[in-house]
Amino acid sequence: MSIVKLEVQLSSDELLKAVEQLNQAELERFVSQIIILQAQRKASSLPQKEAELLLKINQGIPHDTQRHYNELITKREAENLTTNEHRELLYLTEQIEQLQTQRIEYLADLARLRGISLTALMENLGIQTQIYV
Repeated sequence: MSIVKLEVQLSSDELLKAVEQLNQAELERFVSQIIILQAQRKASSLPQKEAELLLKINQGIPHDTQRHYNELITKREAENLTTNEHRELLYLTEQIEQLQTQRIEYLADLARLRGISLTALMENLGIQTQIYV
């Protein structure tokens, strides 16, 4: 983990400059923690069921799983993947797809609770769909 030197009192601009010093893995972990913090704060003013769903929706893929998955993808792209690593990549892909499926189910539950479409909910929450080509 990198060490970031900070002053005791920081403006948001200074905090952003400190965050810019993080490597990619640390940045992803930090962003995940920020998203969880934001969800917890929003959740404190919501009905219990909505709060629980928002926390689950914002949980994301565990950092170590995402990191290892990214490493295997990089090796695959470089055509350096062993047979065992290929099996592991397939397994991780399935696990991540299951997590994403569960997230969509939580989103659909929240949309039903709020009486709006899934698309409208995703727009309200600022969740963008990904297009794969």
